[in-house]
Amino acid sequence: MEQGLEPHIQIVAFCCRYCAYAAADLAGVLRLHYPPDIRIVQLPCTGRLDTLEVMHTLEHGADAVMVAGCLEGDCHFQKGNLEARARVTHIKEIIKDIGLDPERVEMFNMSAAMGNKFAEAATEFTERITALGPSPLRANSKEIAEETEM
Repeated sequence: MEQGLEPHIQIVAFCCRYCAYAAADLAGVLRLHYPPDIRIVQLPCTGRLDTLEVMHTLEHGADAVMVAGCLEGDCHFQKGNLEARARVTHIKEIIKDIGLDPERVEMFNMSAAMGNKFAEAATEFTERITALGPSPLRANSKEIAEETEM
């Protein structure tokens, strides 16, 4: 890497279709700026968040995972976002046990009308992850990719 260049941070955002994804879409419609480091994966509900999928995301090179769902108590699937929050707490414990900073995974709640909140959350989270630096697993993800190609 050239001196003076900051490493590019890669963040995957798992967003519920009805609220957080709609908020991200609204942020785009309103032309609100947030870092391009966020890659959005749409879920029918954050209650469908899979712990193993988050772990694979981190293992294969993402520096962080943002989970964004409906406001608490306002889930379209009753309590999916509460289940997601419990999973995020569990994932934080797992990654702490393996030596990663648990701040690399975070849950945010917002409604579909909160495009500003999505842009703010994405910006704040990206700044926090940039301060942490690239994931120590990123180098390993290249080795894993090379092994699977063989």
